[in-house]
Amino acid sequence: MKIYSKTPQLLYSYLATEMLAPFFASFLIMNCVFFLAKLIPFLNFVLDLNIGFSDFIRLYSYLFPNIFLYTLPMAAMMGITIGFARLSSDSEILALKACGISIYQILPPVVIVASLIALLTSYFSITLIPVSEIAMKQLTYQLLKEKINEGVKEHVFTEALGEVVVYIDKIDKSTGEWHNVWVSDSRGVDNPMITMATTGSMTSNISNMMVSIILRNGSLHRPGTENAQIVEFEQYQINIPLKLPNGNTTLKKSALSMKKLRKEAQLTKIEADKRKYLIEAHRRLVLPVGCLMISLIGLPLGLQARPGKKAIGIQAGLAIFVLYYVFLTFSRTLAEEGVLPVPIAMWAPNTFFFVLALIWIVRIANEKPLIPEAIRLFSQKVWGKITAPIILIAKTILKRWRRVPRESNGTNSGKDLNMYENAITGNPKSLVFHVPSCEYYNCKNCTLFFKDIDVAIDAGFEPCRFCEDFIEEYRQQTAANKGEKT
Repeated sequence: MKIYSKTPQLLYSYLATEMLAPFFASFLIMNCVFFLAKLIPFLNFVLDLNIGFSDFIRLYSYLFPNIFLYTLPMAAMMGITIGFARLSSDSEILALKACGISIYQILPPVVIVASLIALLTSYFSITLIPVSEIAMKQLTYQLLKEKINEGVKEHVFTEALGEVVVYIDKIDKSTGEWHNVWVSDSRGVDNPMITMATTGSMTSNISNMMVSIILRNGSLHRPGTENAQIVEFEQYQINIPLKLPNGNTTLKKSALSMKKLRKEAQLTKIEADKRKYLIEAHRRLVLPVGCLMISLIGLPLGLQARPGKKAIGIQAGLAIFVLYYVFLTFSRTLAEEGVLPVPIAMWAPNTFFFVLALIWIVRIANEKPLIPEAIRLFSQKVWGKITAPIILIAKTILKRWRRVPRESNGTNSGKDLNMYENAITGNPKSLVFHVPSCEYYNCKNCTLFFKDIDVAIDAGFEPCRFCEDFIEEYRQQTAANKGEKT
């Protein structure tokens, strides 16, 4: 007896293809954008060090894991949204429903594709990023050290250390000891500090990305208009941080593995440092899971498209992606300040968007709009009350520049413009009128003008739903104006 699988493999492979095609296109475009954004500051570092092409490729490749951590989730959401938007616009989703295939039956390929991309994101977040950070640090240190060593020569003003200029009279080739050293340090001051020493040397530390100049038996001169200082010393040390291409001088937490992050969090006795280590550890797990959450949201957003209807899923998807990272940044701030425990604060955005994805998938499966009607009407009413006073003030200030009422069928022909000061506009197509406080008062179809509300009602017009809150205010204002004229 043969047993046939009930899994619609052909359907799943077709849906996966529809999602993966826009995913790869979005992934390529976003990486190009991030590439150009990172390239400009990176080129300054490369040109300053005169780095060769091979070292440039190696150094820049270490940035890609950090870039992929953001482009992969974004491309996954866009791929799912665009794929299902096309299927919905071409009525293919409608055809699947007519064949008895529900939204829940097309959900597995979405989960599989999103999970695979999330796993790939987790590999970059947990494994590759710390490795790339360490590799970039080592290569940058090597390049900077080579430049400094090549730049330090006898009887030459060495500018390889940025704002610290070094002049050496003689270098002992056997020990590397400097003799008769002159150093000018202009970091953070208007007048450079001059240091002169009999002997000196240079050491470096890759763990702290620091170069130190150690001077012996000399004097430090601090010029100033009022209080100039001369300080004699037996030994003086100048620390110079070596900056990486991204502008940082240290990569302590980001270069640690997950195991070392947890170990450092247990060993440290400072509560703020402990939270920072835990936040970094949770962040590496939160971002891949967040990739899965926002990718699932792409399904209901893509299904909002209809034949002949403008698709809003892509714009809404970008807005949700930005909103997710805003929530994540806010939650991270709460965790850093100790307002909430680190696990609760860091996982709160993922929990919220997971619940949102479930609610929207259930609503779209039951042929309901994503936002309930009651919430939509309430938000419109609240928004109308918020904007109405602003619009009223703006119209009062710009009253003299308000457009002249249009004539319609000779109704307003030859009339004095003063009679339209508090006129009611009417839409002959919808038989709805608007008071001056309404934001739709100057709509393009409002070609009729009425003396007051009673005349508009007698003509068979009704107030729009936004004007209902302003009718009583309009009557009082009209009565007050009549009293002033009398």
